[in-house]
Amino acid sequence: MAFSVEDKLKIAAKLDYLGVSYIEGGWPGSNPKDLEFFQRVRALGLQRARVAAFGSTRRPSTSVRQDGNLQALLEAGTEVVTIFGKAWDFHVLRALETTLEENLAMIRDTVAYLKDLGLEVVFDAEHFFDGYRHNPDYALRVLGEASEAGADWLVLCDTNGGTLPWELEQMVSEVQREYDVPLGIHAHNDGACGVANSLAAVRLGARQVHGTINGYGERCGNADLTAVIPNLELKMKRRCLPEGHLVRLTEVSHYVSEVANMPRHNNQPFVGYGAFAHKGGVHVSALLKDSLTYEHINPEAVGNRRRVLVSELSGLSNLLYKARELNLDINAYDAETRKVIKQIKELENQGFQFEGADASLELLLRRAFGQYRDFFQLENLKILIEKQETGGIGAEAVIKLRVNDETVHTAAEGDGPVNALDNALRKALTEFYPFISDMHLTDYKVRVLDGAEGTAAKVRVLIESADQKETWSTVGVSENIIEASWQALVDSLNYMLMKRSLQQS
Repeated sequence: MAFSVEDKLKIAAKLDYLGVSYIEGGWPGSNPKDLEFFQRVRALGLQRARVAAFGSTRRPSTSVRQDGNLQALLEAGTEVVTIFGKAWDFHVLRALETTLEENLAMIRDTVAYLKDLGLEVVFDAEHFFDGYRHNPDYALRVLGEASEAGADWLVLCDTNGGTLPWELEQMVSEVQREYDVPLGIHAHNDGACGVANSLAAVRLGARQVHGTINGYGERCGNADLTAVIPNLELKMKRRCLPEGHLVRLTEVSHYVSEVANMPRHNNQPFVGYGAFAHKGGVHVSALLKDSLTYEHINPEAVGNRRRVLVSELSGLSNLLYKARELNLDINAYDAETRKVIKQIKELENQGFQFEGADASLELLLRRAFGQYRDFFQLENLKILIEKQETGGIGAEAVIKLRVNDETVHTAAEGDGPVNALDNALRKALTEFYPFISDMHLTDYKVRVLDGAEGTAAKVRVLIESADQKETWSTVGVSENIIEASWQALVDSLNYMLMKRSLQQS
């Protein structure tokens, strides 16, 4: 993962919007990009967050004024600096290749130098927990040197990410007894304990938590702030964002994943698309009575929403819940309602998957209960594939549609058959529905459902589309990939046209 300066500035602005206290912007001594970030971040006018520059203690046998990394740190021009120093004697001897006493002097000299310049100093005790296991006296001496030199924060780092919560609790308690300086926790997730260790440290008195949105970071990542923050606020009653800002959490999580060009994880706690999704009929039946039956918090508290899925595991309760969501007037005991449930289960047996295609499901329900009209009908479709002299394969779609009692006959080329089909559909419909130009395809997935059939296998096509306001997903299934794509494309267009029609009525 590599962010451009523009990316980092966008994320910094979004973190400030969320309401975090500190943003560590990078290591200005390591590359020109990070130095540029610090020069440009001042123009953002951040409302709450304080920007911190990151760096190491001075090098062995070098004065603070002659250390290039420290001077670059000062060039960043921040009021807060984060300095890391070795707290594990093994690292001092093997990685730094210096003496234990020189390492202590490096910490003391660096912190004192920065404090003399009037800066807020966050001292990261790197490898503290591993160091404490092997040589507790020396690990505590490292904290002592930073504290006596004036550090504003002592941050205990589980740099290798292998400490278990009960081990961490014992060590943090010992530090609490020794020092009055405010403590912080910096946990990595190599043992899947990054969030748990962060919460345990706060419970024992730590007042600063280091982490990243969505847990991005080296190896297995850092403590995921999208889990740390709501646990602190909702479960532990520790305020860490401004009043009312917790509802922005899901939005910020999704924004950062988009800037990072990383997929969103559906099962991510609190902010994942599936964090409050319910599928089993028994669960949904209870949810209809009280949401607390199967949810540990109100999803709206973190800016997420409840999703009830309709699938082969669904019962009548799922359909009733979905109908309520869509303001559909249906009778719980009507034979037609039970017929729709049976139809959905039969379609899922054929390979359709409505839990990942809410738009197709809504269209199906509206058709079943007579609350939908088709916006166009297909009369004829022909797709031509041509192997070109240049080596590429071109495609042309010729389509005839019936729209508002008028016949439209047109053709369009594309990079492939699906692209040509999409272009022809849009070309035919734009004359009647100009706002179709607002819509674009954001994702296209093909899944082979029965691989044993080889190239004759049935496939499922999932299409994600978006306009300026929302995103929606549709599905198609067939032994013919063009037919499956057609089903999903048509649903995608019809869904947008239906939404616009409902907004105008």
